[in-house]
Amino acid sequence: MLRDIEGQVAWVTGAGSGIGQAAAVALARAGVRLALTGRRAEALEQTAEQVRAVGGEALVAAADMGCADAVERAWDAVHAAYRRCDILVNSAGLNVPKRSWSEISPVDIDAVIGIDLNGPFYASRAVLPTMRAQGGGLIVQVSSWAGRYVSKLTGPAYSAAKHGLVALSESLNQEECGHGIRSCCICPGEVATPILDKRPVPVTADDKARMLQSEDLAETILFVARLPSTVCVNEILISPTWNRGYLEGVKL
Repeated sequence: MLRDIEGQVAWVTGAGSGIGQAAAVALARAGVRLALTGRRAEALEQTAEQVRAVGGEALVAAADMGCADAVERAWDAVHAAYRRCDILVNSAGLNVPKRSWSEISPVDIDAVIGIDLNGPFYASRAVLPTMRAQGGGLIVQVSSWAGRYVSKLTGPAYSAAKHGLVALSESLNQEECGHGIRSCCICPGEVATPILDKRPVPVTADDKARMLQSEDLAETILFVARLPSTVCVNEILISPTWNRGYLEGVKL
């Protein structure tokens, strides 16, 4: 039976748009109190307004997830406000247009790895002492289909970061399960989020409509959060039914 999670506290990173924003609103509808982190304070405030519109409460703590000190400061603000964290959703992520081996620069490599892999490291590490002290907690890592299947489409930096995130998640389960802490790594196929606009080849509106939507992932995250605390869903691989990877070369 799915649990009532009303009153719990969730810290959502990458909450200014896409999956993070949708997850924050879905959790708020379930009665969860929210802390929102991302680079753009204005975007976070817009998410906070959506949270409040469904009857939720939201704290905004802006931070560059690629900067360890900034993440620590954001966590300090969250902890000062709520004194606990039941759910961490690591949803911050980015990619760059020039992403192939022949094009990608060291600056872009650092940017992708910094947000997509280091950021979840920093946030997960920050919440662990509190989760241990309270006797449990859930961490959701938003990885990618590229975290399971290397693809030229996403480029080497993004694929490496998302593969690393899968390993990060399982290492948490290995070390922290005795403290009641569980990590779920979600690996979605193509999702119609703003990150698609960074693709070297533009994605059409018709194609976006047939992809996974942010709300689909939000419902997935909410489902995991509502499972009994004795249940660890180690990994979820999820894709659109109309999967462009499967249909490549097929005339639609």
